[in-house]
Amino acid sequence: MWSRILGTIVVFAAGAAACAPAMSAPQSGAPGPCRIVDAGKLPAEAGGGDAICSAIAQAIAARAPDLRYSAEVRVLSKSSIAVNVAIGARKLAEQHYSVMDRNLNPGSIKRFAEALADEVAEAAKHG
Repeated sequence: MWSRILGTIVVFAAGAAACAPAMSAPQSGAPGPCRIVDAGKLPAEAGGGDAICSAIAQAIAARAPDLRYSAEVRVLSKSSIAVNVAIGARKLAEQHYSVMDRNLNPGSIKRFAEALADEVAEAAKHG
């Protein structure tokens, strides 16, 4: 359990980017309204921007079916991402995810998507 806690950190904090990074094109094959910023920073083993958008869409659909949302994922480094989610006109606090002992990979992206989906589903219940 400690290795899981130490291996990943999910920090929930409101914030905005200090500057607008270059945007990649919207992910054409990804379900849901998701876009990736700086996808070129992702390590190859992460599966690319489509994999992140797909994981987010699947996790949100499992917890909050038919919820309309939009997500903008910023790749901060090979081991760190941040996402801004909006449910309709309501913007949620920016979510950050970092892997401390390795680069992002499909397993870490899935865990991030599930934690994000929990937050989105909870916000949808109360808002």
